[in-house]
Amino acid sequence: MTSPSTEQVSPQTLRKVIIAAGIGNFVEWFDFAVYGFLATTIAQQFFPSGDASAALLKTFAVFAVAFAFRPLGGIFFGMLGDRIGRKRTLAMTILLMAAATTLIGLLPTYAAIGVAAPILLSLIRCAQGFSAGGEYAGACAYLMEHAPSDKRAWYGSFVPVSTFSAFAAAAVVAYALEASLSAEAMGSWGWRLPFLIAAPLGLVGLYLRWKLDETPAFEAVKQEHAVAHSPLKDTLRNHGAAICCLGAFVSLTALSFYMFTTYFATYLQVAGGLSRALALLVSLLALIFAAVICPLAGLYSDRVGRRVTVMTACVLLIVVVYPSFLMASSGSFAASIVGVMLLAVGAVLCGVVTAALLSETFPTRTRYTASAITYNMAYTLFGGTAPLVATWLISATGSNLSPAFYLIAVALLALAGGLALPETSRISLHDVGTEEQSAAALVSR
Repeated sequence: MTSPSTEQVSPQTLRKVIIAAGIGNFVEWFDFAVYGFLATTIAQQFFPSGDASAALLKTFAVFAVAFAFRPLGGIFFGMLGDRIGRKRTLAMTILLMAAATTLIGLLPTYAAIGVAAPILLSLIRCAQGFSAGGEYAGACAYLMEHAPSDKRAWYGSFVPVSTFSAFAAAAVVAYALEASLSAEAMGSWGWRLPFLIAAPLGLVGLYLRWKLDETPAFEAVKQEHAVAHSPLKDTLRNHGAAICCLGAFVSLTALSFYMFTTYFATYLQVAGGLSRALALLVSLLALIFAAVICPLAGLYSDRVGRRVTVMTACVLLIVVVYPSFLMASSGSFAASIVGVMLLAVGAVLCGVVTAALLSETFPTRTRYTASAITYNMAYTLFGGTAPLVATWLISATGSNLSPAFYLIAVALLALAGGLALPETSRISLHDVGTEEQSAAALVSR
């Protein structure tokens, strides 16, 4: 019951959809990145103590709290998105996310209100994690349901572009603030500026999302009166196997992403002996490189299909991760750049094909719920823990290269899970029917 018109969206509308989907994702990851880059300053403002390490650990614990709330946000906003539509739900997520991020920039510090300061910071981080749980999968679904079937990965690649761009922008802002402000100014008001940027960005994103129409796929479901009344129940009953298989692959996406974007800057300093400034520069160059090659990865996936892309990403990471860590620990600036860029290629391939698979693996009626559960569970278990596990492995084994073997093990798991999924690169996302019919049709492909 799919009419040809549901597949036809004008290039002008697609450009607006890309911007609307990407800006909320940018705000989400910009906040997470800034919080990590400014962790030492935030620790001094909200967890003052005689032990700087303990204060930093508490700051990262609050960072981790946000990840714990992502699956809950994914379930809540996923069900909402499958019942009232993608457009209105994504307007809610960006509004909540931008408001919470702005509030961090306005928070009184420990010196002003005492223990209430870290408590409020923790609560706001919970709200951020909750809203972020509904953002990425929803943005992917919104974009994919507008895109032509033969170019979905290419159009979808602009969601990862916004992610890597957000990390690059956060690195530039953090470095610029630390380079231009005194320690006193940075501690007094400088650290607040990046968080306050979220307010105008969020309002722009809200306006763009509110002005756009609902996706053709969801409109088709509404017209046929086939909107899911219990999307979570339908998801768990009909798509458990798909969630497990796709979740196994997304685990590698999460781990490679955080290894490359978050952990590597620390690894370059600890294992490679680079200065903080040089490590940040290497990470910045790699992030820009990743953002640039995302569309190329999308073109590749659209040409060869999802299963070949999954295999390419897993095998590539297995092959390059050891030399990548070896070069990063060499202490050479040039070798470090090559090493982190090798890892970036695999991480980009994983991220781009994941953006497509999140929407292609599940039917329209429960696409938002199922994809949000899959994405957020994998990112919580493997993404949020990546720096902690990598640090523990080095400590436990005494080898700076032990995180590479951890990534190889997860890549083998991801390869098995990804190849258990059917090829979906040319299927229509404008399906209308029961969950059982949609699930059976997907398996048959």
